[in-house]
Amino acid sequence: MTDIAFIGLGVMGAPMAGHLAAAGHSVTVYNRTTEKAAAWIARYGGRMAPTPATAAEGAAAVFTCVGNDDDLAAVTLGPDGAFGAMRAGALFVDHTTVSAAIARRLATEGAARGLLCVDAPVSGGQAGAEKGALSVMCGGSDAALAAARPLIAAYAARFVHVGPAGAGQTTKMVNQIAIAGTIQGLAEALRFAQASNLALDKVFEAVSGGAASSWQMVNRWGTMAEDRFDFGFAIDWMRKDLGLALEEARANGAALPVAALVDQFYAEVQKMGGGRQDTSAIVRRLDQ
Repeated sequence: MTDIAFIGLGVMGAPMAGHLAAAGHSVTVYNRTTEKAAAWIARYGGRMAPTPATAAEGAAAVFTCVGNDDDLAAVTLGPDGAFGAMRAGALFVDHTTVSAAIARRLATEGAARGLLCVDAPVSGGQAGAEKGALSVMCGGSDAALAAARPLIAAYAARFVHVGPAGAGQTTKMVNQIAIAGTIQGLAEALRFAQASNLALDKVFEAVSGGAASSWQMVNRWGTMAEDRFDFGFAIDWMRKDLGLALEEARANGAALPVAALVDQFYAEVQKMGGGRQDTSAIVRRLDQ
């Protein structure tokens, strides 16, 4: 059993922390909205802390899954941040999708304090988090990854050490760039099939077994056909992620014309009121 602090109990963090508790670890949680922390305690047990620093005191490992760079900096390096309370040799794992710059900054700050730091964004969505079947892409030292692996195994189906600090975050950008093009292509294909008066279930049966198949097709073709979008990975979050990728591309010189275009398409859907809808709602802009 390991003493763990988990900071951030959103749709991803709450089930991940729950899997750690179910695996027998002693989990102390912190969430900015205390009602969510209280609900988590009622379901999984454990303890609730009033600040990130209090949660981190005495913990062998601290996990974070918050909103953005500023949120992550606040819960780690702020006046009540976890880093100030963590002991040398402790493990820090961040599951937030943030910039590679802050991942590298935390690795540097952590090293100065004797911490083992891992940037570990995830793919698989809320369903993957609840099933304990996430894909985790990691950046950090060999020692940090060795310490993190047995804990992350509680909710990961795939765990890949990509490279040094920041590599996990840049790999997550690769993931989001690939999804952006895929989901736009799927939206166009669906509307084309509808305009051609084809039976959508038969079209799906025909094409999903070949080269055109993808996770997006298998999991979103049916719901897109029914115009159902009130679930899944929100467009607001996808625009944040694509913004990180486009910013990193400006720094490393990569050309991302399709990702930039899809980002603007998502901006249109946001203006239509779809910011909290699943990324598959990009199909809505083709109805205009």
